Amino acid sequence: MSQILIVEDEERISSFIAKGLRSAGYAPTVADNGRDGYHLAQTGDFELIVLDLGLPDQDGFTVLRRLRESRNTTPVIILSARSSIDDTVAGLEGGADDYMAKPFRFEELLARVRLRLRPDTPTAANSVLTHQNLQLDLRTRRAAVNGKEIDLSAREFALAEAFLRNPGQVLSREQLLSRVWGYDFDPGSNVVDVYVRYLRNKLGAHRFTTVRGMGYRLASDEP
Repeated sequence: MSQILIVEDEERISSFIAKGLRSAGYAPTVADNGRDGYHLAQTGDFELIVLDLGLPDQDGFTVLRRLRESRNTTPVIILSARSSIDDTVAGLEGGADDYMAKPFRFEELLARVRLRLRPDTPTAANSVLTHQNLQLDLRTRRAAVNGKEIDLSAREFALAEAFLRNPGQVLSREQLLSRVWGYDFDPGSNVVDVYVRYLRNKLGAHRFTTVRGMGYRLASDEP
């Protein structure tokens, strides 16, 4: 299980990221300041670092610079509200492997995490999710049923991916909202129900079972 360090001082965001990464099969650890983040990164226990820039004790750029000066090569994804071209360039030239601006959607962050943790020679087996006759290719972002390609929007694909990563498990609307629509979701929204209906229309109504009062589940049997 890949260990991921989250250096983020805003608890709402760090807990959201940690929860999502944990659900995706990773082991997250949170540091809420630059000093602790730097020392944890230097233990060598982590395979990737998600780094905020606006930290309370020292700027994220300083943390990154110190890591690279100490020959720490752990991949770093900067996640920051600073979205200017100058900041992005400074982060990448300073040794970051990727740069994402806030606000962000979790499925995009997760895709970038997977990219940085991907083996140098990925195989088709670890990039394709399969459930019965449904396949999702994570590299090409294409879906197919019985070998026939189905056109899905980016959001539909992300929702289908959430189900295929948790076959047979009941996923609440809140879980799906946070994973697919991001940490700024409206808990009263019916957008999950709308998009489940889209998936049923495109991929088959029998695949997605409503569990009353709880959420939805990817069905284990064909109709």
